[in-house]
Amino acid sequence: MTEEVTSVLSSSEASPSNEPLSSNEASGVEKPVQAKSGKKEFVGVVKSDKMDKTIVISVETKALHPLYKKYVVRSKRLKAHDEKNEAKVGDRVRVVECRPISKEKCWRLDAILERAK
Repeated sequence: MTEEVTSVLSSSEASPSNEPLSSNEASGVEKPVQAKSGKKEFVGVVKSDKMDKTIVISVETKALHPLYKKYVVRSKRLKAHDEKNEAKVGDRVRVVECRPISKEKCWRLDAILERAK
């Protein structure tokens, strides 16, 4: 009796499932899993660094106009915390959402992607 149970279990484990393989499984390539922090990120250009430990960046996004079907460039200005005062005007930076530091500053400098020329 135990031999029958083990043979049934081993045969069910050995048989392939009827589910189709995804493209990653079929090719044998696995994508690295990155932990999501759940925080918003923006990439923009530094417009001002005159304040102490604060930079003002301009983030541009393209949005499709609903009536005219043309892309319109929209921009917003964000104040971000720069602890070491390392970002300068014209630098391309990435900012990450954080807790409110002041009335208008709830972003933190994450990385300087490209220095100004």
